[in-house]
Amino acid sequence: MKIGVSTYSYINLVNQGVMTQLDVVKKVKEMGFDFIEFAGLIVPEGESPEEYAVKIKEECDKIGLPIASYTIAADMINGSDGDLDAEIERLKGEVRIAKILGVKGMRHDATYGFKPGYKGAKNFDAALPALTKGCRAVTEYAAEFGIRTMVENHGFFCQDSERVEKLVNSVNHENFGVLLDIGNFLCVDEDPAKAVGRLAPYAFHVHAKDFHTKPGSGQNPGEGWFCSRGGNYLRGSIIGHGDVPVKQCISIIKKAGYDGDISIEFEGLEDPLLAIRIGFENLKLYL
Repeated sequence: MKIGVSTYSYINLVNQGVMTQLDVVKKVKEMGFDFIEFAGLIVPEGESPEEYAVKIKEECDKIGLPIASYTIAADMINGSDGDLDAEIERLKGEVRIAKILGVKGMRHDATYGFKPGYKGAKNFDAALPALTKGCRAVTEYAAEFGIRTMVENHGFFCQDSERVEKLVNSVNHENFGVLLDIGNFLCVDEDPAKAVGRLAPYAFHVHAKDFHTKPGSGQNPGEGWFCSRGGNYLRGSIIGHGDVPVKQCISIIKKAGYDGDISIEFEGLEDPLLAIRIGFENLKLYL
């Protein structure tokens, strides 16, 4: 497996003005990663997304850093003001950005679920036809460019392994698979090892992520923590310092035959550069 890192791991530094995304590219190379994953483009004022994508690609090519994947937000239920066809067209535009970046995979969300006040059935099966139509249309378009598309276990509504598996099989397209985030299952109170075992056969890309956890029956830990769907408390962790069985999950993925890319995605309170470095060293021990 090759180890890379998502630009999302550096987002606090970017938001604070300490780094730009171009600075992140150089830092990722300096830290010794095999590739970079772009979690959206933060386009400077006065530039188009296409122009900025060209600039990013040129910088990565110059320093010899492959861009493995492009990660974007999507919502087949509520996106583009609830117009599914418009959301599909928007995502096709992101596919064209992915082509400029030269990636082999693009990850998008399925949905965050029905909005409060929605009248009608609100379960996953009710959403599945729209999710299937949207995901299939995007992956068919992306296939024309040699780009595989993925849904991630992310966003609470489409985060359980059973729901993700159901969506992938409903789309039923060889170009569509899963970005398997080993930590995100805790957001829906699902055992990570069991969930990884279910979804590993569908994995096109993997996120290594760790969380600290506290039971919801206890005191709210305060700033930096958030609640799982079942009311437990989670906080992003350095890989190897939290409660996700990272080594076990990696072993399960490998036994399923996966030998592709794995990206570190850090979202904790620690200094990002320190956390990413330690997580990188730990992850190498688990492969």
